[in-house]
Amino acid sequence: MKLLALALALAGALSAGCVSSTPRNETPMVTMNKVVPCLWFQHDAEAAAKRYCELVPGSRIVSVARYGPGMPMPEGTEMLVQLELGGTQLTFLNGGPQFKLNEAASLFVRCEDQAEIDRLWSALGNGGREMACGWLEDRWGVSWQIVPRQLDEWMAGPPEKAGRTMMALLGMVKLDIATLQKAYDG
Repeated sequence: MKLLALALALAGALSAGCVSSTPRNETPMVTMNKVVPCLWFQHDAEAAAKRYCELVPGSRIVSVARYGPGMPMPEGTEMLVQLELGGTQLTFLNGGPQFKLNEAASLFVRCEDQAEIDRLWSALGNGGREMACGWLEDRWGVSWQIVPRQLDEWMAGPPEKAGRTMMALLGMVKLDIATLQKAYDG
């Protein structure tokens, strides 16, 4: 029932224009994607978006819509945060405790080098938890896959090379490019 009330409040607020929106800069998103992932946060969607934009180059918060009077959350609380994260459009919804994020959906980051893997792993893992195979969960419950950009190529390579790479990957928590390259090369 709470979800229905939230959905109705959100739909009504957006269509009636009674949700305040604060643009983060004068340049709107050039093209609105037809499909944009929306992540449900219990709270702190704006804080998470700010942190992610600090960590991923080419990122920005586009707008923040806030709950108005009589809505399911306190007036002024961020409701929807629209952002571009490394060129990908996302929407974060502060929806409350009804749903929790989990590793069934993750943000996949292709890193250029080991230094980028190490930096993101350390920053995103702070206050979260490390998982296997380059996955971690940050303090907001968002799951991330922090991988080398070469991973797609290695996994699409000849079966024996891809198999060796997968076996090496399965034995890791944070991924190590040199070890994966060595496994791929045989």
